[in-house]
Amino acid sequence: MATPARHTAHRTRAGFIPAQQRTRSSLATLLLCALAACASPGPDSQFSYTPPTAPAAPEGASGFTPKPGWQAQRFMVAAANPLATDAGYQVLKAGGSALDAAIAVQMVLGLVEPQSSGIGGGAFLMHWDGKHVQAFDGRETAPAAATPELFLRDGKPLPFLEAVIGGRSVGTPGALRMLEMAHREHGKLPWKDLFAPAIRLAEDGFLVSPRLATMLAAPEAKTLRNDPDMAAYFFNPDGSPRAAGTRLKNPELAKVLRDIAAKGSSAFYEGSVARDIVAKVRKHPTNPGLLSEADLAGYKPKQREALCTDYRVYRLCGMPPPSSGALAIAQMLAILDHTDIVKHPPVQADFGLEPSPQAVHLFSEAGRLAYADRNRYVADPDFVPLPGGSAASLLDPAYIKSRAALIGERSMGVARPGTPAGATLALADDRSPELPSTSHISVVDAQGRAVAMTTTIENGFGAQMMVRGFLLNNQLTDFSFLPAENGQPIANRVQPNKRPRSSMAPTLVFMRNSGALSMSVGSPGGSAIINYVGKTLVGTLDWGLDAQQAISLPNFGSRNGPTELEQGRSSAALADGLKARGHDVRVIVQTSGLQAIQRSAPEGKVMWFGGADPRREGVVMGD
Repeated sequence: MATPARHTAHRTRAGFIPAQQRTRSSLATLLLCALAACASPGPDSQFSYTPPTAPAAPEGASGFTPKPGWQAQRFMVAAANPLATDAGYQVLKAGGSALDAAIAVQMVLGLVEPQSSGIGGGAFLMHWDGKHVQAFDGRETAPAAATPELFLRDGKPLPFLEAVIGGRSVGTPGALRMLEMAHREHGKLPWKDLFAPAIRLAEDGFLVSPRLATMLAAPEAKTLRNDPDMAAYFFNPDGSPRAAGTRLKNPELAKVLRDIAAKGSSAFYEGSVARDIVAKVRKHPTNPGLLSEADLAGYKPKQREALCTDYRVYRLCGMPPPSSGALAIAQMLAILDHTDIVKHPPVQADFGLEPSPQAVHLFSEAGRLAYADRNRYVADPDFVPLPGGSAASLLDPAYIKSRAALIGERSMGVARPGTPAGATLALADDRSPELPSTSHISVVDAQGRAVAMTTTIENGFGAQMMVRGFLLNNQLTDFSFLPAENGQPIANRVQPNKRPRSSMAPTLVFMRNSGALSMSVGSPGGSAIINYVGKTLVGTLDWGLDAQQAISLPNFGSRNGPTELEQGRSSAALADGLKARGHDVRVIVQTSGLQAIQRSAPEGKVMWFGGADPRREGVVMGD
């Protein structure tokens, strides 16, 4: 698609970049110091890693902690935990590629942020090598023995958490095989070297972060104690949760990672680890699952054609189905291109910048239309093709114009799905939930290669089962529990070897004319990912905010239901303005975990500017 070109400036407003920003700011360094543990020498490796140590200054695990944004000239990495960010930074500093750094980051995230991602889950990865965009699909798959009735009992859907906890919800993990596939093509450092940071931290210990400690202390975490391995790892002998600052070691995971580092992903997908995974899934005492050793051995990641669309002077590339993220965002932006949202920038509120009522109205109405189509048409395309066989009909200019014409001065409430060309199969809408425990990684290396990767085990702590120090996903609950409704099949129904629909939206943004990389961005957040990433894109591409300002904006939007505003970061004036436009307003907790890296200047000394979500523990580092 895009070709190498001169550095192109990202449109920003003068004075938006705080003067106190540095390549590795004091905030990043202090956060690292709060979470790091002293390390001893690790395995022989060309890549030497020592976690940083210094006085502690932990970041809050909840609430909103303002972050300044970070600058760098040559390379940059953004991730959800300072130790993970530092692992990627060390890899880049050692000459590794963006893909190398992403692997190192993921392995550490699975250790220090186990509730969100890890080798027991899946991921979508967008890669830019300076000439081509590639989409790597590491989404989990349903076991070969699965049936459309997997989540039914006596013809009725199981209660959601009853379906989540246990082996029934575990899909075949895909992250490791996908990363190995991408590394064969884009890795620069040896595969084994990229596991060194996580292995050292697992063996020597790391400090439990405030966010992890808060999740362990929450009332919902009581069920974690039902798994003996999780109880021993996350809780003290008296049953109390591990507190923030507790040094935690994971020698079992260290051994698994050593084997994978030495032998490749086959050490996970075959042999004793695979047998242990299957035994845990099939022998769960109350909710056994269907995963088999053959499912693990036979898992295949995929390269798919990136979904690239134009928006104003930009070209956006994201993950095609089975993720609905890029397609829904592309529809939203295309619809917004028919509006004047660019003329409604954020306004100043007591807590900082806030979107105007008219901007939220337009964004939410576009979201209603996109989510309606998503729920009707999007699933694993290897099983249920999109209307017309591709995304083209859902993005056809005439179709988009007809959808945009439905936006009026008052909210439409609940949008109906459209009828794009080729929509011949009668389908029912999918109303299955999608939970927010996920993580996002953005990387740009010194050669200009870039990664946007969103990675997940689905629910907080996945299926609440630990095997050899890592958690298993509950990704199958991303399928519709109902296979059909009123005699019409649901596209996202359970089928053997099928990938469940996702909303993950790792996104790379380019300048249309020059082809220069402009931004890497993504977020966790379940089905709200579409709105989180969409908000950030509108903030940067339409309103001229820098990445940190756009990430820090209050979250807002609609998933074709109520119009949702972020609790604690929305004014009464905004809610009243929306109600006057007919919106059913709900003020809710919206803990996005956005990470973004954007090109900041064409001629200046600073090339990259990074932002991390103030709602979580992430930081950005670079040189």
